[in-house]
Amino acid sequence: MKTDVQIANEAKMIPIMEVAKKIGIEEDDLELYGNYKAKVSLDLLEKQKEKPDGKLVLVTAINPTPAGEGKTTTNIGLSMGLNKIGKKAITTLREPSLGPCFGVKGGAAGGGYSQVVPMEDINLHFTGDIHAITTANNLVAALLDNHIHQGNKLKIDTRKIVWKRVLDMNDRALRNIVVGLRGRANGVPREDGFDISVASEVMAILCLATDLDDLRQRISKMIVAYDLDGNPVTADDIEATGAVTLLLKDAIKPNLVQTIENTPAFIHGGPFANIAHGCNSVIATKLALKLGDYVVTEAGFGADLGAEKFCNIKCRFAGLSPEAVVIVATVRALKMHGGLPKKELEGENLEALGQGIENLEKHIENIAKFGISSVVAINKFPTDTENEINLLREKSEKLGVNVVLSEVWANGGDGGVELAKKVVEIVEEKKSCFAPLYDSNESIKTKVEKIAKEIYGASGVKYSRKAEKKIKELEKLKLDKMPICMAKTQYSLSDDPTLLGRPSEFDISIADVIVSAGAGFIVVLTGNIMRMPGLPKIPAANNMAITKDGKITGLF
Repeated sequence: MKTDVQIANEAKMIPIMEVAKKIGIEEDDLELYGNYKAKVSLDLLEKQKEKPDGKLVLVTAINPTPAGEGKTTTNIGLSMGLNKIGKKAITTLREPSLGPCFGVKGGAAGGGYSQVVPMEDINLHFTGDIHAITTANNLVAALLDNHIHQGNKLKIDTRKIVWKRVLDMNDRALRNIVVGLRGRANGVPREDGFDISVASEVMAILCLATDLDDLRQRISKMIVAYDLDGNPVTADDIEATGAVTLLLKDAIKPNLVQTIENTPAFIHGGPFANIAHGCNSVIATKLALKLGDYVVTEAGFGADLGAEKFCNIKCRFAGLSPEAVVIVATVRALKMHGGLPKKELEGENLEALGQGIENLEKHIENIAKFGISSVVAINKFPTDTENEINLLREKSEKLGVNVVLSEVWANGGDGGVELAKKVVEIVEEKKSCFAPLYDSNESIKTKVEKIAKEIYGASGVKYSRKAEKKIKELEKLKLDKMPICMAKTQYSLSDDPTLLGRPSEFDISIADVIVSAGAGFIVVLTGNIMRMPGLPKIPAANNMAITKDGKITGLF
């Protein structure tokens, strides 16, 4: 069996100029990064503003398991399947982070015969966007520490600095550090730490900004610290806005690549979904909607995280209205949610599947709460039995949702034709009545409890003393009327990663509350959420290499 990288290397890519012409992008609006990658000018969105939007389709999934689900693979395959049935479709995806790439999760370019290419470039440095975000974030940190070192005119309380440095790598040793040691010349000693780059507020801002000026305004509002009187200190206060915006002048432009079957693909931005809002950029999505009949996008991890934030944060800010949702699942993963260990997934087990389907049913119910129709895409494995597929169909159809087998991993666009037809049927026959779950002007606790109870199925919410204090401070500063970005484990509907399936009678525990004033949302941290992940015992990086003739091995 060929590896993903072998399949990607055999793909017959066409020059990116030809891909661009398919969707009406002229040469003057492209900035080439070699033959197969390009950035698209922000001017193009302005040129296309009078055109009607295409149809937006969201791909989400059940809570992820080690058995795998295949959300990105399904996204790509669906876009290729739509083109197979005569629709001008574009896929929009997040950029992969190097952290999970070299850690355990793997890349984010799809798999098998449903990939975006050039796969190696996309999964590694790509066009340098994440490096630009890393540099911009760390410039803010450097300017902040320099301001304090040079006399601290703003009277910043060094115990209340909230801006961390970032690195696009899983490195647990950097979570908590001390800076400014060994004398006055090296700055003021204080505790600090690193987050992974994709958790930076700069990344969230890049993905929510509508243009360069909006980007600049959002950057200016980023809170980096609090002064001795408890007032927020912003990036604008330390005069960082101009330089940070400058560093992002190219990163804000969407990246254009292609699928294995030459379907256009915008890959731009990549905030994590368990610690950030988990969606690709607003600019890429809006541009794709002007250029295509159908735009297939995705949101990170399960629907309780990615889809919830897509609807309550991204769609709210960008004025987007999804027409249909695809919920991806596998029989294997559902059996894990039903209590089977990974080593026992091969044989038929209808009892475990029946219990695990409860996880899928909750996600189906949740999507309906946003007023959107959905379809379940079963990413088919050779070990799936007819009885298991039939049970899935029966359970889903009781909730008014069809189940479609997706074989895009093995067959590319041809394996996604049935799913594409079902998506078109939903879009054309079932009018979306999309609406967010809550009003941003409601209290922080009301918004949190609506998410916890309605989306997760929790009985209630418990707040730590620290969280209670932070909420009161934000209310006093009038920074409470924003959407909520829940930071929660992706593995469970609850905040306990060991509670699989559809847990009940549990509380959500809120450990901390952090305002991302530039991004425009409030991050609510549940449990012990790490903003800087660590590497596993055997990192994926240990098995990667490059031959003397430039062939990459071990990259999936």
